[in-house]
Amino acid sequence: MSTQIIWWIGFGIGILVLLILDMMVFHRRAHVITIKESLLWTAFWIALALLFNLGIYFWQGHGPALEYLTCYLIEKSLSIDNLFVFLMIFSYFAVPAAYQHKVLFWGIIGAIIMRLAFIEAGVRLLDMFHWVFYIFGAFLIVTAFRMAVQKERGIKPERNPVFRLFRRLMPLTDNYEGDRFFVKRFGRYVATPLFIVVVVVETTDIVFALDSIPAAFAITLDPFIVYTSNIFAILGLRALYFALAGIMRLFYYLRHGLVVVLMFVGVKMLIADFYEIPTAIALGVVAGVLLIAILTSIALPRKVEGIPAPPVSAVKEGGLRQPSQKDKE
Repeated sequence: MSTQIIWWIGFGIGILVLLILDMMVFHRRAHVITIKESLLWTAFWIALALLFNLGIYFWQGHGPALEYLTCYLIEKSLSIDNLFVFLMIFSYFAVPAAYQHKVLFWGIIGAIIMRLAFIEAGVRLLDMFHWVFYIFGAFLIVTAFRMAVQKERGIKPERNPVFRLFRRLMPLTDNYEGDRFFVKRFGRYVATPLFIVVVVVETTDIVFALDSIPAAFAITLDPFIVYTSNIFAILGLRALYFALAGIMRLFYYLRHGLVVVLMFVGVKMLIADFYEIPTAIALGVVAGVLLIAILTSIALPRKVEGIPAPPVSAVKEGGLRQPSQKDKE
């Protein structure tokens, strides 16, 4: 058995064990995640990602380790920008705080599977058709322009085709039933609004992958590095969400920094056949741009409007409701 296969198997088993411990031990009972708990888990996942980076250094050397670190930084930055979308989803569906971790947990499970499929498809396309590399580069530049002109990355769950299809095919309960996804009513199982939220989160992650995976391919074509950096970034996303949910909109200029990063990696892909930008320089540019964006946000804070309330039509048509006082507690 080759060393790379062993690393793939070891990584898969390690992630599976961590997820089982997370769900069955550390978060067995639904509860509101405190900022302190969130920061501790965030530090744990970042430390684990960096420790894995050290393993790549000893396994493959300096170059692949730099590629992993650059990919991880890009994926982590894009995931922070996507946290606002999760906040919008939870606000739209009025998800009680105690159940949000479970939704994100199952969202991560789906993301692990879907991103593996996306990365495998991307690698095969690039192997068969080199010109797809230019399409990915152009797509990132277009994405950067769209991000630059949009004030917010908004989301309208009622327009989600999977959400609309599921709502037609399966009946829903009017209220949240604790942290359960399905309950039995009159001899048959009925979905709860919490399951609908998971469906929306899962399908929204497909849009996120369209940004993040091509950006990682701009750094390396090694599927193992692309996949592991992606997974470590989104694994820490849940903990980071609870730490930043209340203050992440204060980082007003982070979006501007991400625009520059996406533009840079898009151009890097387009000129790769003429000039290969060294990974160390790419890492310096990405880290420098994001650091400037964060420091600027802190030094020059901007006032941003609050989170909009769920539309009345969505509550009525979707069989959803605002959480009761019992849910909030």
